[in-house]
Order: sequence, then structure tokens, then C-alpha cells
Amino acid sequence: MEIRIGVTYSPKEIEIEMEDDAAGDALVEQISASVGEEGSMLWLTDKKGRRVGVPTAKLSYVEIGAPRSDRRVGFTPAVSTTSP
Repeated sequence: MEIRIGVTYSPKEIEIEMEDDAAGDALVEQISASVGEEGSMLWLTDKKGRRVGVPTAKLSYVEIGAPRSDRRVGFTPAVSTTSP
């Protein structure tokens, strides 16, 4: 599961790739709870075990995406340009 976090006053997003079996609803509850607390940090652990902390006062948005395996790449099948 991929998570994108927008931070105020920063043009870049923070992208975190979570385990594919991460529960989306539980993650939303964790984010909502941390945003409600003043001066708190949102801590997430990616699929490699790294912990990422973002001050909740600096969050502008959080986007929770589908697991990585569901993403498609936009390549077309090979087309022959030679005549038979």
C-alpha cells in the first residue's frame, strides 16, 4: 500500500510504501487520532522497517493508495512496422 503525505510549505510529497496487507481503515483511524492531538507526530513504518515521523501540524493532506501490485504500467504491446 502506498501513502503520500503533503507537508505545508514544501513542494515535495513524502511517499511511504507500506506492507500490502496493511489495513487501510486502521491506518485512517491512526492518522485521524494523531491529527486531533496538538503537538503530536504521525509515525508510520514502511515495508523495510524504517519509521517515518511527520509533525501533524505540518500535514496538508494524506493520500492512501492501492497496493503496489495493482498498479499498471502504460506500455503497449509491440507492433510490427514491417510489412509481411
